[in-house]
Amino acid sequence: MDYTPEDEILIGRQFDKLLESCAKIVTNEEDWEIIRRAFFLAKEAHKGVRRRSGEPYITHPLAVAQIVVDEIGLGVKSVVASLLHDVVEDTSYTVEEIEAMFGPKIASMVDGLTKMAGVFTTDTSEQAENFRKMLLTLSDDVRVILIKIADRLHNMRTLGSMPPAKQIKITSETIYLFAPLAYRLGLYSIKTELEDLSLKYRFPEQYEDIRQKLQHTEVSRSQFIETFNQPIEERLQESDIDFDISGRVKSIYSIWSKMQRKQIPFEEVYDLFAIRIIFRPSPIIPEKSQCWHIYSLITDIYKPKPDRIRDWVNIPKANGYEALHATVMGPQGVWVEVQIRSERMEEIAEKGFAAHWKYKQATLSSDEDEFDKWLKKVREALNSPTESAVDFLDNFKTTLYTTEIVAFTPKGETRKMPMGATALDFAYDIHTNVGNKAIGAKINHKIESIFTPIMSGDQIEIITSENSRPKAAWLEHVTTAKARQSIKNYLKRYRQNNIERGKEVLEAKMKEFGIPMSARVFRKLLPAYDSKTKDEFYSKLGAGLINLDGVDKVLRENAASKTLKFWTIQLANPLKIFGGGDRRREKKNVPAVSAEEPDFSIAPCCSPIPGDTVIGYRNPETDKIDVHKTSCDELTRLASQHGDRITSVKWSSHKAVSYLSVIEVRGIDRIGILMELTQVITGELNINIREMHIQSHDGIFEGEISVYVKSIDDLKIVIANVAKIKGVEFVRRRLN
Repeated sequence: MDYTPEDEILIGRQFDKLLESCAKIVTNEEDWEIIRRAFFLAKEAHKGVRRRSGEPYITHPLAVAQIVVDEIGLGVKSVVASLLHDVVEDTSYTVEEIEAMFGPKIASMVDGLTKMAGVFTTDTSEQAENFRKMLLTLSDDVRVILIKIADRLHNMRTLGSMPPAKQIKITSETIYLFAPLAYRLGLYSIKTELEDLSLKYRFPEQYEDIRQKLQHTEVSRSQFIETFNQPIEERLQESDIDFDISGRVKSIYSIWSKMQRKQIPFEEVYDLFAIRIIFRPSPIIPEKSQCWHIYSLITDIYKPKPDRIRDWVNIPKANGYEALHATVMGPQGVWVEVQIRSERMEEIAEKGFAAHWKYKQATLSSDEDEFDKWLKKVREALNSPTESAVDFLDNFKTTLYTTEIVAFTPKGETRKMPMGATALDFAYDIHTNVGNKAIGAKINHKIESIFTPIMSGDQIEIITSENSRPKAAWLEHVTTAKARQSIKNYLKRYRQNNIERGKEVLEAKMKEFGIPMSARVFRKLLPAYDSKTKDEFYSKLGAGLINLDGVDKVLRENAASKTLKFWTIQLANPLKIFGGGDRRREKKNVPAVSAEEPDFSIAPCCSPIPGDTVIGYRNPETDKIDVHKTSCDELTRLASQHGDRITSVKWSSHKAVSYLSVIEVRGIDRIGILMELTQVITGELNINIREMHIQSHDGIFEGEISVYVKSIDDLKIVIANVAKIKGVEFVRRRLN
């Protein structure tokens, strides 16, 4: 189908806008020519294809290229790769043809941007494999990742035309991987927009509520900022500092996150904004010195909060971010965060890696900076051949979105670690062999356990022993991807060796008795030695955890009869699937479930009840549809890795069924409070209580009450009535 005249006008305007933006990066006529050739090829390749919104598909690569130029600051090759990024995936063109027309570098970038399809094993995740392939390009060209983030940003901006199940999949991927990745690459503006858009489509009512409240408080907030800024502006002008000062409101997502984390209403989020001072540096005074000079001028006016100084000018973040942050006491007793940075620091903060790299090239610096060090760690992780794609993705995620601390080796070398890291993480950060042999640590010259959490400024010496080796329990005490993967690799090798050793021991024993190996032998051995699989049995045997003394008696005995007792719960069709997403894909991956034999289970991680907004996940292990709340963190993880198994579900009023839900309660202790809680819930509301866990200490009681309710409305009534009890200060549904 050809383009309509209206399509041609729309496409022409968008291409003209892109060319206008490209004027700042094009250096010769050859650059203009290659951009035009890429556009006309993409336009022809996508002819007749439309986005779900109805627009010609070519508008998407044009928009991605626009983001790449204006919002990320990349060059001509990146624009060309953006225009061509879907050509190989969605049309008959090949990477080889792209190489012949545009050269090997652009072809390599397009290949990195092309999803893998049809080559996945049944025990892995297509999305995880796609992400892994995309991340592998970090080893070659970071621009591929930046273009992929631009691609995701435009998809998020146009997500409104997608069905609910597709929105869950895309927002889960975005919040789980793309927003942290944008953060780690220094793209703060894009990271913020991705988070806000994810919230907008995941929880539209909460998003809109916060947006409106920000709008309603805008006038009073502007007045406060003006009052706060006035004396600072006067002092900076007196000091002949060339600067811009502004107040920036926190993102809707960050406000929502704080409300969720602290369980407070919007009105109690006091740090709704930050003051930003951007100065044009003097050529004869170092930028760091100027940052601290401005800080001293501000703290002459407003008193600082000593524990809230963040010095990222002397020790930049791993993504290259540099700034000096301080929190000061402003007018009306309000704490205000002030961010101080130069124009160079501001560009790096807004455009991340692209700006960071531009300044590094301008200074001809070959020194390994913090971003280079992080990239080196990522490349090491990417080259791990022992990890499944899903495990890799989970581990990689932990390296993206963490608050950093700085620790020191005995020789004074700095090591950046995530907040919450232990001495064992530090040991593995030094070297895998040091971690594998660690038995303790000297933290600030005091001997401590290797599981001790480390703090910023600690000096750490790892104590090792040749007899030490990693144990499975260590996985509970590490936070870094390198430590976790090193321990897993060791345990996997150790277990494989035990399995081989166990096989040899069993075969020798069976040969001694003249008994041939068979399935019948294992049917008797596994339960007798408390093993679920042959590998588990072999591993225990090889490790010496079990021995074969008396195995002949085990094999002679008839299997003891066992009575198994099953508790069954009939869901009575509380849910049913409705249409959503790509119907062809849904038909293949989510077979219809008959009303007579419902095949659903309520996910225990979030325990949804009727009235909650829910989504379904086809569990490959049980072949059932697990029903999750859309706010469930576990669902976000699953949807980010197995989006094709996500399906829309809804509650049905076919039959009333009771569901287990848990409420948290806290208040001032008094005689009879427990009896009154029970009376209100069971006596007045006729709600069954499954169990109560209440503790009292220092005149305060707190705990949890598990109740059976038929819907979210029932639960709201329970919470409202419990809140009226004298002494109850706080009651809410437990966050899972």
